[in-house]
Amino acid sequence: MNKIEHIGIAVKDMQAAKNIYELLLNTVVYKTEEVPSEGVKTAFLQSGPNKIELLEATSADSPIAKFLEKKGEGIHHIAFDVDDIVAEMARLKEAGFVLLNDKPKRGADNKLVCFVHPKSAGGVLVELCQEARAPQPLKGEQKG
Repeated sequence: MNKIEHIGIAVKDMQAAKNIYELLLNTVVYKTEEVPSEGVKTAFLQSGPNKIELLEATSADSPIAKFLEKKGEGIHHIAFDVDDIVAEMARLKEAGFVLLNDKPKRGADNKLVCFVHPKSAGGVLVELCQEARAPQPLKGEQKG
């Protein structure tokens, strides 16, 4: 693991949260994105090397909606940058950690992601993040 990639914060009202964190961090949201497979809308802020991801549910049965119902607004997860997410998943699985994904999936901010179950990580939901590389051309194709 290279560094903390970002801290995810679950929010009920994205616009209100954006206003708070833009003032708090003295910066602006640099990217918003919806991840339909997770039922979430995200907004990213950066202050120096540090990133915050705001997470708002887009459906009542999404993981963020369930988190908010159970725990309320607040820190949802901590994400770590990794060079090789598949190798890191194998290492953690071998070490006894429970992964919530069998293989990496596409997440927000051009990342491949995998989550580690909080029960095997001291009560903290951990996200592994690897920058998604541009798709390689198929054999015989030329780059455009």
